[in-house]
Amino acid sequence: MATDNRIHFWRRNQKVPGRLKDTPKASSVNAKSKKPATFHEFARSTNDAWDIDDEEDDGMFSLKQYSSSPVQSRSTPQTPRLKLFKSPEDTEPLPRPTERQEPISTNHDQDRLDVESGPANGRVVKSCSDAQLNVNAARNTLQKQQSLPVRPVIPLVARISDQNASGAPPMTVREKTRLDKFKQLLASPNTDLEELRKHSWSGIPREVRPVTWRLLSGYLPANRERRDLVLQRKREEYFGFIEQYYHSRTDDNHRDTYRQIHIDIPRTNPLIPLFQQPLVQEVFERILFIWAIRHPASGYVQGINDLVTPFFVVFLSEFVEEDVENFEMASLPLDTQRNIEADSFWCMSKLLDGIQDNYTFAQPGIQIKVKALEELVSRIDEDVHVHFQRCEVEYLQFAFRWMNNLLMRELPLRCTIRLWDTYQAESEGFSHFHLYVCAAFLIKWRKEILSMADFQSLLILLQNLPTIHWGNEEVGLLLAEAYRLKYMFADAPSHYKR
Repeated sequence: MATDNRIHFWRRNQKVPGRLKDTPKASSVNAKSKKPATFHEFARSTNDAWDIDDEEDDGMFSLKQYSSSPVQSRSTPQTPRLKLFKSPEDTEPLPRPTERQEPISTNHDQDRLDVESGPANGRVVKSCSDAQLNVNAARNTLQKQQSLPVRPVIPLVARISDQNASGAPPMTVREKTRLDKFKQLLASPNTDLEELRKHSWSGIPREVRPVTWRLLSGYLPANRERRDLVLQRKREEYFGFIEQYYHSRTDDNHRDTYRQIHIDIPRTNPLIPLFQQPLVQEVFERILFIWAIRHPASGYVQGINDLVTPFFVVFLSEFVEEDVENFEMASLPLDTQRNIEADSFWCMSKLLDGIQDNYTFAQPGIQIKVKALEELVSRIDEDVHVHFQRCEVEYLQFAFRWMNNLLMRELPLRCTIRLWDTYQAESEGFSHFHLYVCAAFLIKWRKEILSMADFQSLLILLQNLPTIHWGNEEVGLLLAEAYRLKYMFADAPSHYKR
């Protein structure tokens, strides 16, 4: 409709926009003496084409929002933007009034030129300059598109083990050799778990990560012949819990738990479209509710919802070739969806079994670990430790989240998945080794920390560390430093390891 109005506007008017309409000469004196009495009279007597430009801008932005809806087809390569969670760097600046230029699109200009050229033998004859205008317009449009900044799209799940922030390079000979070694270990009648852990420490290839995680978490047995039976039994057991307990979410004694879960789920990775799908959110609600009522000592605590996401994404990637973060969960067969849900539940349960004191009343596990981090940093880098004291920053004010969410709020999800490769390869990765990773992570920002001179700026830095472009390379360096710290300060703190 707006396009038709613009076309008719330019066909009716050949004058410069923004000027009063010409009136017959006989009434020119009256026209000068008579001023518009109302806004409507002024609008009828004025041609203002800027409104049309605004309509074009609005149409352009609305088209972008429509094409960027959270749920996209599987063939869409772009990463969608959610309307409710746009970051400043993703928002395109609107043109300033003083910088207004002629519209790039020449549809309405073309219609006007066609009319001005005049008809000939019943056909519209275009002027010689018309083709040149089209060429110039196309060139200007192309130059404008080429001048826009290109943002690299980083996959949510690395397709190879050394995925970095610049994209996925082709698989090297070394990576192919590593993948073959993993396949050989997994295909043996009884998988050597120690050997599997040794190879997994430096990262697990994407193709074998799902089954490797199931084995390292203790969900699957090492004996290959028993795996299918164990999977079938455990999956049936989980959905037996669903039938037995899930209906009780509206009971008085479980209502508050379910309500908190229902509130927290939409906040889980809000910028990733996969986790905003109602089907995925229902899966997370069932997983968290069943775990909470089966562990009454802790129940559900905020932060546990984040711990489901790496398992869910890894097990989903087993069935997805393209970008997982844009995948439509409903396109999978129902049995596959159920298997992913059950496997995510059991592996998350195995993880939480080792750190459940993080989530019991008053969260004593986290209190102990934060104190241990403070003691460790005081020995590793006294300058940083003294700087915190001088600025009156308590470790609990920033490190509580590091322990509660296992650094998931500080790192992109792709980095968390790589980090968990190593955590599962360590004997006490999520409980003990995580301490040294946090210490290495803190010291990495030493220069930035020491440059902050007051409490507020220092705390803001620690809560917004710039890791958005991190990839496997940065995580690998972080883990290497954590490994060094672990063996340099193996006895510090002595009271931490239990």
